Amino acid sequence: MKKIGVGLIGTGYMGKCHAMAWTGVRPVFGDVPDIHLVHLGEASQELASKKAAEFGFAKASGDWRDVIADPEVDIVSITTPNRFHAEMAIAAFEAGKHVWCEKPMAPKLAEAEAMLDAARASGKVAILGYNYIQNPLIRHIRKLLDEGAIGAINNVRIEMDEDFLADPDAPFQQRHEAVNGHGAIDDFGVHPLSLISTLFGRVSRVMCDMAKPYPTRKTDVGDREVEVFDIATILLRLANGASGMIALSRTAWGRKGRIAVQIFGSKGSILYDQERMNEFQLYLNSDQATEQGFRTVLTAPHHPPYDRFIPAPGHGLGFNELKIIECRQLIGRMRGEVTVAIDFEEGIIIERTVDAMARSFREGRWADVA
Repeated sequence: MKKIGVGLIGTGYMGKCHAMAWTGVRPVFGDVPDIHLVHLGEASQELASKKAAEFGFAKASGDWRDVIADPEVDIVSITTPNRFHAEMAIAAFEAGKHVWCEKPMAPKLAEAEAMLDAARASGKVAILGYNYIQNPLIRHIRKLLDEGAIGAINNVRIEMDEDFLADPDAPFQQRHEAVNGHGAIDDFGVHPLSLISTLFGRVSRVMCDMAKPYPTRKTDVGDREVEVFDIATILLRLANGASGMIALSRTAWGRKGRIAVQIFGSKGSILYDQERMNEFQLYLNSDQATEQGFRTVLTAPHHPPYDRFIPAPGHGLGFNELKIIECRQLIGRMRGEVTVAIDFEEGIIIERTVDAMARSFREGRWADVA
Protein backbone atom coordinates (compact mmCIF):
# COMPACT_ATOMS: atom_id res chain seq x y z
CA MET A 1 0.00 0.00 0.00
CA LYS A 2 1.93 3.01 -1.31
CA LYS A 3 -0.75 5.65 -0.82
CA ILE A 4 -4.15 6.16 0.79
CA GLY A 5 -6.82 8.30 -0.82
CA VAL A 6 -9.02 9.89 1.82
CA GLY A 7 -12.62 11.01 1.55
CA LEU A 8 -14.23 13.06 4.32
CA ILE A 9 -17.96 13.55 4.88
CA GLY A 10 -18.81 16.24 7.42
CA THR A 11 -16.67 19.21 8.43
CA GLY A 12 -17.78 20.13 11.94
CA TYR A 13 -15.56 19.72 14.98
CA MET A 14 -14.96 16.02 14.38
CA GLY A 15 -14.51 16.52 10.64
CA LYS A 16 -11.71 18.97 11.33
CA CYS A 17 -10.27 16.53 13.87
CA HIS A 18 -10.18 13.76 11.24
CA ALA A 19 -8.58 16.10 8.70
CA MET A 20 -5.88 17.05 11.21
CA ALA A 21 -5.27 13.37 11.98
CA TRP A 22 -4.89 12.45 8.31
CA THR A 23 -2.50 15.39 7.86
CA GLY A 24 -0.48 14.66 10.99
CA VAL A 25 -0.19 10.88 11.03
CA ARG A 26 2.78 10.62 8.67
CA PRO A 27 4.91 13.38 10.26
CA VAL A 28 4.31 11.80 13.69
CA PHE A 29 4.75 8.11 12.88
CA GLY A 30 6.67 8.10 9.61
CA ASP A 31 5.87 4.47 8.84
CA VAL A 32 2.68 5.10 6.88
CA PRO A 33 1.95 5.46 3.14
CA ASP A 34 1.48 8.78 1.39
CA ILE A 35 -1.82 10.33 2.48
CA HIS A 36 -3.81 12.05 -0.25
CA LEU A 37 -6.75 14.22 0.84
CA VAL A 38 -8.89 13.49 -2.19
CA HIS A 39 -12.52 14.46 -1.75
CA LEU A 40 -14.59 16.33 0.83
CA GLY A 41 -18.38 16.25 1.06
CA GLU A 42 -20.74 18.65 2.82
CA ALA A 43 -24.41 19.64 2.76
CA SER A 44 -23.82 22.32 0.11
CA GLN A 45 -21.25 22.94 -2.61
CA GLU A 46 -20.40 26.33 -1.15
CA LEU A 47 -19.60 24.91 2.29
CA ALA A 48 -17.77 21.93 0.79
CA SER A 49 -15.55 24.17 -1.34
CA LYS A 50 -14.77 26.43 1.60
CA LYS A 51 -13.82 23.56 3.91
CA ALA A 52 -11.87 21.70 1.22
CA ALA A 53 -9.69 24.78 0.79
CA GLU A 54 -9.21 25.06 4.55
CA PHE A 55 -8.50 21.37 5.16
CA GLY A 56 -6.44 20.76 2.01
CA PHE A 57 -8.72 18.44 0.04
CA ALA A 58 -8.36 18.40 -3.75
CA LYS A 59 -12.07 18.05 -4.55
CA ALA A 60 -15.31 19.19 -2.94
CA SER A 61 -18.93 18.14 -3.39
CA GLY A 62 -22.28 19.16 -2.00
CA ASP A 63 -23.43 15.53 -2.23
CA TRP A 64 -21.75 12.95 0.00
CA ARG A 65 -22.44 10.23 -2.57
CA ASP A 66 -19.87 11.84 -4.88
CA VAL A 67 -17.18 11.25 -2.26
CA ILE A 68 -18.03 7.56 -1.99
CA ALA A 69 -18.21 7.14 -5.77
CA ASP A 70 -14.78 8.71 -6.33
CA PRO A 71 -12.40 5.97 -7.57
CA GLU A 72 -9.43 7.77 -6.00
CA VAL A 73 -10.93 7.42 -2.50
CA ASP A 74 -9.78 4.34 -0.57
CA ILE A 75 -11.26 5.18 2.82
CA VAL A 76 -14.13 7.39 3.93
CA SER A 77 -14.12 9.32 7.20
CA ILE A 78 -17.73 9.78 8.35
CA THR A 79 -18.14 12.61 10.88
CA THR A 80 -21.76 13.57 10.32
CA PRO A 81 -24.62 13.56 12.88
CA ASN A 82 -25.42 10.07 14.16
CA ARG A 83 -28.59 9.57 12.13
CA PHE A 84 -26.65 9.63 8.85
CA HIS A 85 -23.98 7.08 9.81
CA ALA A 86 -25.76 3.92 8.69
CA GLU A 87 -26.69 5.03 5.18
CA MET A 88 -23.28 6.51 4.50
CA ALA A 89 -21.25 3.65 5.92
CA ILE A 90 -23.26 0.99 4.11
CA ALA A 91 -22.92 2.89 0.82
CA ALA A 92 -19.16 3.17 1.36
CA PHE A 93 -18.78 -0.56 2.00
CA GLU A 94 -20.86 -1.38 -1.07
CA ALA A 95 -18.51 0.84 -3.08
CA GLY A 96 -15.50 -1.09 -1.79
CA LYS A 97 -14.19 1.56 0.60
CA HIS A 98 -12.74 1.24 4.09
CA VAL A 99 -14.64 3.25 6.74
CA TRP A 100 -13.60 5.35 9.73
CA CYS A 101 -16.89 6.32 11.37
CA GLU A 102 -17.42 8.45 14.43
CA LYS A 103 -19.22 6.93 17.38
CA PRO A 104 -21.89 5.80 18.05
CA MET A 105 -22.57 3.51 15.11
CA ALA A 106 -26.24 4.52 14.71
CA PRO A 107 -29.25 5.70 16.76
CA LYS A 108 -31.02 2.34 16.36
CA LEU A 109 -29.56 -1.10 17.01
CA ALA A 110 -31.04 -2.49 13.80
CA GLU A 111 -29.16 0.15 11.80
CA ALA A 112 -25.92 -0.68 13.58
CA GLU A 113 -26.45 -4.37 12.86
CA ALA A 114 -26.95 -3.53 9.17
CA MET A 115 -23.68 -1.57 9.22
CA LEU A 116 -21.88 -4.59 10.66
CA ASP A 117 -23.39 -6.88 8.02
CA ALA A 118 -22.23 -4.53 5.27
CA ALA A 119 -18.74 -4.33 6.75
CA ARG A 120 -18.47 -8.11 6.93
CA ALA A 121 -19.73 -8.53 3.37
CA SER A 122 -17.23 -5.99 2.04
CA GLY A 123 -14.19 -7.40 3.81
CA LYS A 124 -13.03 -3.83 4.37
CA VAL A 125 -11.67 -2.28 7.56
CA ALA A 126 -14.34 -0.62 9.69
CA ILE A 127 -13.12 1.43 12.68
CA LEU A 128 -15.10 3.59 15.10
CA GLY A 129 -13.94 6.91 16.52
CA TYR A 130 -13.24 5.98 20.13
CA ASN A 131 -10.05 7.99 20.51
CA TYR A 132 -10.03 8.13 24.33
CA ILE A 133 -8.83 4.52 24.40
CA GLN A 134 -5.75 5.64 22.46
CA ASN A 135 -4.33 7.59 25.40
CA PRO A 136 -0.88 6.14 26.21
CA LEU A 137 -1.87 6.15 29.88
CA ILE A 138 -4.94 4.02 29.16
CA ARG A 139 -2.62 1.52 27.49
CA HIS A 140 -0.36 1.64 30.54
CA ILE A 141 -3.31 1.12 32.88
CA ARG A 142 -4.31 -1.91 30.81
CA LYS A 143 -0.74 -3.23 31.16
CA LEU A 144 -0.88 -2.79 34.94
CA LEU A 145 -4.22 -4.63 35.07
CA ASP A 146 -2.89 -7.46 32.90
CA GLU A 147 0.13 -7.78 35.18
CA GLY A 148 -2.11 -7.96 38.26
CA ALA A 149 -0.61 -4.83 39.81
CA ILE A 150 -3.79 -4.07 41.74
CA GLY A 151 -4.95 -7.67 41.99
CA ALA A 152 -8.35 -9.05 41.07
CA ILE A 153 -10.73 -6.29 39.96
CA ASN A 154 -13.92 -6.18 42.00
CA ASN A 155 -15.48 -2.81 41.23
CA VAL A 156 -15.35 -0.22 38.45
CA ARG A 157 -17.00 3.22 38.53
CA ILE A 158 -17.05 5.69 35.65
CA GLU A 159 -18.59 9.16 35.65
CA MET A 160 -18.86 11.15 32.42
CA ASP A 161 -20.09 14.71 32.77
CA GLU A 162 -20.23 17.76 30.54
CA ASP A 163 -22.19 21.00 30.71
CA PHE A 164 -22.98 21.78 27.06
CA LEU A 165 -26.71 21.27 27.80
CA ALA A 166 -26.68 22.60 31.37
CA ASP A 167 -28.35 25.95 30.67
CA PRO A 168 -32.13 25.57 31.06
CA ASP A 169 -32.67 28.63 28.85
CA ALA A 170 -30.64 27.27 25.92
CA PRO A 171 -32.73 26.57 22.81
CA PHE A 172 -33.84 23.20 21.46
CA GLN A 173 -31.22 21.53 19.27
CA GLN A 174 -30.83 18.35 17.24
CA ARG A 175 -29.33 16.52 20.23
CA HIS A 176 -32.80 16.71 21.83
CA GLU A 177 -34.43 14.71 19.03
CA ALA A 178 -35.07 10.99 19.41
CA VAL A 179 -34.04 10.47 15.79
CA ASN A 180 -30.44 10.88 17.03
CA GLY A 181 -30.69 8.26 19.76
CA HIS A 182 -31.58 7.95 23.44
CA GLY A 183 -29.59 10.91 24.75
CA ALA A 184 -26.72 10.67 27.22
CA ILE A 185 -26.33 6.89 27.07
CA ASP A 186 -25.40 6.84 23.39
CA ASP A 187 -24.41 10.43 22.65
CA PHE A 188 -21.39 10.08 24.91
CA GLY A 189 -22.08 7.22 27.32
CA VAL A 190 -20.51 4.96 24.72
CA HIS A 191 -17.10 6.42 25.65
CA PRO A 192 -17.13 4.83 29.15
CA LEU A 193 -18.24 1.61 27.48
CA SER A 194 -15.26 1.82 25.12
CA LEU A 195 -12.95 2.13 28.13
CA ILE A 196 -14.62 -0.84 29.80
CA SER A 197 -14.24 -2.84 26.60
CA THR A 198 -10.56 -1.93 26.35
CA LEU A 199 -9.65 -2.43 30.01
CA PHE A 200 -11.91 -5.22 31.24
CA GLY A 201 -13.97 -6.84 28.50
CA ARG A 202 -17.69 -6.90 28.05
CA VAL A 203 -20.73 -5.96 30.12
CA SER A 204 -23.17 -8.82 30.77
CA ARG A 205 -26.10 -7.10 32.57
CA VAL A 206 -27.33 -3.56 33.22
CA MET A 207 -29.88 -1.69 35.31
CA CYS A 208 -30.52 1.82 33.98
CA ASP A 209 -32.35 4.91 35.17
CA MET A 210 -32.61 8.06 33.03
CA ALA A 211 -33.90 11.59 33.61
CA LYS A 212 -34.81 14.81 31.79
CA PRO A 213 -33.81 17.79 33.92
CA TYR A 214 -35.45 20.16 31.41
CA PRO A 215 -38.48 18.49 29.78
CA THR A 216 -38.97 21.32 27.25
CA ARG A 217 -36.71 23.69 25.34
CA LYS A 218 -37.40 26.97 23.60
CA THR A 219 -37.81 27.28 19.82
CA ASP A 220 -38.76 30.22 17.59
CA VAL A 221 -42.38 29.03 17.64
CA GLY A 222 -42.67 28.10 21.30
CA ASP A 223 -41.57 25.37 23.67
CA ARG A 224 -40.82 21.90 22.29
CA GLU A 225 -40.63 18.64 24.18
CA VAL A 226 -37.17 17.24 24.79
CA GLU A 227 -37.38 13.72 23.36
CA VAL A 228 -34.28 12.20 24.98
CA PHE A 229 -32.63 11.89 28.38
CA ASP A 230 -29.69 14.04 29.47
CA ILE A 231 -28.91 12.15 32.70
CA ALA A 232 -28.43 8.44 33.26
CA THR A 233 -27.19 6.15 36.03
CA ILE A 234 -26.40 2.55 35.19
CA LEU A 235 -25.48 -0.38 37.40
CA LEU A 236 -23.32 -2.95 35.64
CA ARG A 237 -22.27 -6.53 35.97
CA LEU A 238 -19.16 -7.25 33.92
CA ALA A 239 -18.64 -10.54 32.15
CA ASN A 240 -15.66 -11.21 34.44
CA GLY A 241 -17.96 -10.99 37.48
CA ALA A 242 -16.96 -7.53 38.72
CA SER A 243 -19.62 -5.00 39.63
CA GLY A 244 -19.70 -1.51 38.22
CA MET A 245 -21.50 1.75 37.70
CA ILE A 246 -21.66 4.44 35.01
CA ALA A 247 -23.08 7.89 35.80
CA LEU A 248 -23.72 10.30 32.90
CA SER A 249 -24.82 13.91 32.65
CA ARG A 250 -24.89 16.39 29.79
CA THR A 251 -26.17 19.08 32.20
CA ALA A 252 -23.40 19.17 34.83
CA TRP A 253 -22.30 22.79 35.24
CA GLY A 254 -18.53 23.13 35.45
CA ARG A 255 -17.72 19.77 33.89
CA LYS A 256 -16.15 20.10 30.45
CA GLY A 257 -14.75 16.73 29.42
CA ARG A 258 -14.83 14.62 32.54
CA ILE A 259 -14.53 10.85 32.37
CA ALA A 260 -13.59 9.86 35.89
CA VAL A 261 -12.58 6.20 36.14
CA GLN A 262 -12.11 4.44 39.47
CA ILE A 263 -10.81 0.87 39.43
CA PHE A 264 -10.70 -1.06 42.71
CA GLY A 265 -8.83 -4.33 43.07
CA SER A 266 -7.71 -6.69 45.80
CA LYS A 267 -4.21 -5.15 45.93
CA GLY A 268 -4.83 -1.49 45.12
CA SER A 269 -6.70 1.13 43.14
CA ILE A 270 -6.33 3.24 40.00
CA LEU A 271 -7.98 6.64 39.45
CA TYR A 272 -8.07 8.48 36.12
CA ASP A 273 -9.89 11.61 34.94
CA GLN A 274 -10.10 12.64 31.27
CA GLU A 275 -9.93 16.32 32.26
CA ARG A 276 -6.41 15.54 33.51
CA MET A 277 -5.64 13.09 30.74
CA ASN A 278 -1.87 13.12 31.14
CA GLU A 279 -1.82 11.62 34.62
CA PHE A 280 -3.42 8.92 36.74
CA GLN A 281 -3.28 7.95 40.40
CA LEU A 282 -2.05 4.57 41.60
CA TYR A 283 -2.43 3.12 45.10
CA LEU A 284 -0.79 -0.19 46.03
CA ASN A 285 -1.52 -1.89 49.35
CA SER A 286 2.11 -3.02 49.43
CA ASP A 287 2.96 0.60 50.24
CA GLN A 288 0.90 0.66 53.44
CA ALA A 289 3.90 0.27 55.73
CA THR A 290 5.43 3.53 54.52
CA GLU A 291 2.87 5.47 52.46
CA GLN A 292 -0.89 5.94 52.86
CA GLY A 293 -1.73 7.86 49.70
CA PHE A 294 -1.91 7.70 45.94
CA ARG A 295 1.12 8.28 43.73
CA THR A 296 0.68 10.37 40.56
CA VAL A 297 1.96 8.86 37.33
CA LEU A 298 2.66 11.37 34.52
CA THR A 299 2.69 10.53 30.82
CA ALA A 300 6.24 10.02 29.59
CA PRO A 301 8.19 8.67 26.59
CA HIS A 302 8.19 5.18 28.14
CA HIS A 303 4.38 5.15 27.61
CA PRO A 304 4.26 4.60 23.83
CA PRO A 305 3.37 6.20 21.52
CA TYR A 306 3.82 9.37 23.62
CA ASP A 307 7.46 9.28 22.50
CA ARG A 308 6.38 9.85 18.88
CA PHE A 309 5.13 13.31 19.84
CA ILE A 310 7.30 14.56 22.72
CA PRO A 311 10.77 13.47 23.96
CA ALA A 312 10.28 14.73 27.54
CA PRO A 313 7.89 13.49 30.26
CA GLY A 314 5.04 15.50 31.74
CA HIS A 315 4.46 17.82 28.78
CA GLY A 316 1.12 16.30 27.83
CA LEU A 317 -0.87 15.17 24.83
CA GLY A 318 -4.34 16.42 23.82
CA PHE A 319 -7.56 15.28 22.21
CA ASN A 320 -6.31 15.75 18.66
CA GLU A 321 -3.12 13.82 19.31
CA LEU A 322 -5.23 10.86 20.40
CA LYS A 323 -7.00 11.07 17.04
CA ILE A 324 -3.66 10.91 15.25
CA ILE A 325 -2.83 7.77 17.24
CA GLU A 326 -6.21 6.33 16.29
CA CYS A 327 -5.50 7.13 12.64
CA ARG A 328 -2.22 5.19 12.84
CA GLN A 329 -4.05 2.23 14.37
CA LEU A 330 -6.55 2.38 11.51
CA ILE A 331 -3.80 2.40 8.88
CA GLY A 332 -2.16 -0.54 10.61
CA ARG A 333 -5.42 -2.44 10.49
CA MET A 334 -5.67 -1.71 6.75
CA ARG A 335 -2.23 -3.31 6.38
CA GLY A 336 -3.27 -6.41 8.30
CA GLU A 337 -1.61 -5.50 11.60
CA VAL A 338 -3.12 -6.23 15.01
CA THR A 339 -3.81 -2.80 16.45
CA VAL A 340 -5.63 -1.09 19.31
CA ALA A 341 -8.98 0.05 17.93
CA ILE A 342 -12.68 -0.61 18.30
CA ASP A 343 -13.92 -2.03 15.03
CA PHE A 344 -17.52 -2.71 14.08
CA GLU A 345 -17.33 -6.21 15.61
CA GLU A 346 -16.54 -4.77 19.03
CA GLY A 347 -18.59 -1.64 18.42
CA ILE A 348 -21.77 -3.65 18.00
CA ILE A 349 -21.31 -5.00 21.53
CA ILE A 350 -21.29 -1.40 22.77
CA GLU A 351 -24.45 -0.71 20.74
CA ARG A 352 -26.14 -3.79 22.21
CA THR A 353 -25.17 -2.63 25.69
CA VAL A 354 -26.77 0.76 25.03
CA ASP A 355 -29.87 -1.02 23.74
CA ALA A 356 -29.98 -3.10 26.93
CA MET A 357 -29.75 0.10 28.98
CA ALA A 358 -32.73 1.60 27.16
CA ARG A 359 -34.66 -1.66 27.54
CA SER A 360 -33.85 -1.79 31.26
CA PHE A 361 -35.20 1.74 31.73
CA ARG A 362 -38.41 0.99 29.81
CA GLU A 363 -39.05 -2.24 31.70
CA GLY A 364 -37.79 -1.11 35.10
CA ARG A 365 -35.55 -4.12 35.68
CA TRP A 366 -32.14 -5.63 35.01
CA ALA A 367 -31.54 -6.41 31.32
CA ASP A 368 -29.07 -8.85 29.79
CA VAL A 369 -26.78 -7.62 27.03
CA ALA A 370 -27.57 -9.65 23.93
